[in-house]
Amino acid sequence: MSANLAMISDGKKFMWDGQLYSTKEGASAAEQSYRNDNFEVRVVEQEGKLLVYTRRVVKQAPVAS
Repeated sequence: MSANLAMISDGKKFMWDGQLYSTKEGASAAEQSYRNDNFEVRVVEQEGKLLVYTRRVVKQAPVAS
């Protein structure tokens, strides 16, 4: 199976976390973990596997001193 590294949902770019989840429980645990870290998350089913895509907006860029 070849998963896309990125997807667009609602006009926003999400990146695949690189894992193939075979159960809903595994994907849900990963989804909740990402949400706890302030990521937006999309779970997509592809060829019987679940893929988790995430995105997070940078609130403040680091400033070089």
